Amino acid sequence: MGILDGKAAVITGGGRGIGRGHSLVLSKEGAKVVICDVDVEEAQKVAAEVKKAGGTAVASGADIGTRKGSEELIQLCVKSFGKIDIMVNNAGILRDKSVANMEPEDFDAVLKVHLYGGFYCCRHALPVMREQKFGRIVNIVSSAGLRGNFGQANYGAAKAGLMGLTFVIAVEYMKGNAEGKYSITANALAPAGVTRMVGNIPGFDPSKAPPEMNPDLNGPIVAYIASEQAGHVNGQIFGRRGYAYTLFQTPKPIAAIYKEGGWTAGEIAKNFDAAFAEHLNVPGIPVTKAMADARAAAAKK
Repeated sequence: MGILDGKAAVITGGGRGIGRGHSLVLSKEGAKVVICDVDVEEAQKVAAEVKKAGGTAVASGADIGTRKGSEELIQLCVKSFGKIDIMVNNAGILRDKSVANMEPEDFDAVLKVHLYGGFYCCRHALPVMREQKFGRIVNIVSSAGLRGNFGQANYGAAKAGLMGLTFVIAVEYMKGNAEGKYSITANALAPAGVTRMVGNIPGFDPSKAPPEMNPDLNGPIVAYIASEQAGHVNGQIFGRRGYAYTLFQTPKPIAAIYKEGGWTAGEIAKNFDAAFAEHLNVPGIPVTKAMADARAAAAKK
């Protein structure tokens, strides 16, 4: 018995890395899973793992970056299991370059998978969820979008957009939840883990990654968010650091300056630091000692 017994889930990018962990944990908790991956052979391998462990799984190689491919994916889940209860938008690619060196094609390719793929899958899954009066959207975001990260303008923009999509879906279904018409929520997770996608970072040896960077550790929080017990959790951004799960504070005003009738630019200049300086954030993902050492080693090569 698990907290997802009887549920049907779709996990995009579910054949490798963090997505593989989601697939295995959701299955372990009782969900029947559709594992979608651009490399369908990897999806089939994970589906075989699930079946060997006594679970139920179907593999798919659908192109979720297109409306047709994402629609076929959702239809596969409904055809296979009679419904779709959980949509985990995890699929992703990297095309890292600084903004000044990034080609539009690299920008478009990343947005197509992360942001358009997430939108398309939600677009096709939500009507089914509303009809069956239950649904859980879990969008996989990143600190690159929440805080910024060098060389990831496309990835950061896509993940920030996916965060915004999460908030909008949460708002659109909030009233129906409060009125008891259905139970549909949308939340997001900024995961952590050493995977194939980040294994080529200069100076970083994936084989020496600490155990707390195991990508499978993200699955349990996704399983909880997707469960019936989490019906009160909506529009939230979670994260993982080491063995800890975290909750991000969404943007809100924390300081203000006020002048009747409005301000001139010069007046703002005179008062800005007194009101705002102590609250200014340093952009970027906090650098751990391990990350700093890896970068220093790479710089010496």
